[in-house]
Amino acid sequence: MLDQGQIDQVTGSDAYGSDGDKIGSVGQVYLDDQTGQPAWVTVNTGFFGMNESFIPLNDASFSGDRLTVPYDKSKVKDAPNVASDGHLSPDEERELYSYYGVGYSDTNTDVSDTTTTTTTDTPDVGYDTSGPTTDNAMTLSEERVEVGTQTREAGRARLRKYVVTENVTQTVPVSREEVVIDREPITAENRDEATAGPDISEEEHEVVLHEEVPVVQKTTEPVERVRLDTRETTSEETVTEEVRKEQVETDGDIADGGDYRR
Repeated sequence: MLDQGQIDQVTGSDAYGSDGDKIGSVGQVYLDDQTGQPAWVTVNTGFFGMNESFIPLNDASFSGDRLTVPYDKSKVKDAPNVASDGHLSPDEERELYSYYGVGYSDTNTDVSDTTTTTTTDTPDVGYDTSGPTTDNAMTLSEERVEVGTQTREAGRARLRKYVVTENVTQTVPVSREEVVIDREPITAENRDEATAGPDISEEEHEVVLHEEVPVVQKTTEPVERVRLDTRETTSEETVTEEVRKEQVETDGDIADGGDYRR
């Protein structure tokens, strides 16, 4: 059972059944005429909360913003249809207690009427059962994915030069002098030169021989310039992301009013 100090907290809170499922939003709290204690609550059920079902507060508990009753959602939805007009007659009360299996004589209320602490006019169209924060329509939203690009550092490149040594082989022609004995007979033309010296003597002639040898000379020449540059390439990447969107389901007898989709 609830006490009067919890009435304001219970009103507008969510009601949960014995199986842990949400039944609906608490609309009104009805008090016992004799004791003044909360005896019944109405819970908005059905499509957009257009139906209100009565639930007895016997064995109900309230913690935080959650009202827990010892009945499941289907039990509450199938409760006798009693108008939530701010007053319960003894017959209506007896019918409801019988439906929920609560002995009428076992309750803390007598056959006198119970009254509600709040009265609200329910509009002919759907209204917000989770709190009076919206109008008579429900807005469905969905997440959209917007994919862009940003630039980040992907790596670094360095240009460094170093010295290596390799062998270069080239063939170059070289020449050298060799001694060749040239003999010529004595003729009238060379006789005077041939007989210019003594008749018999010892004599030496010397010839200097020459030869070419390879000479290597190295020079340094610039051959090319190397620099680091960047170029832009384009490729495609596939991005997969989860998005959420709201959908609506109907509950109850609903006439087809057409469908609109974007």
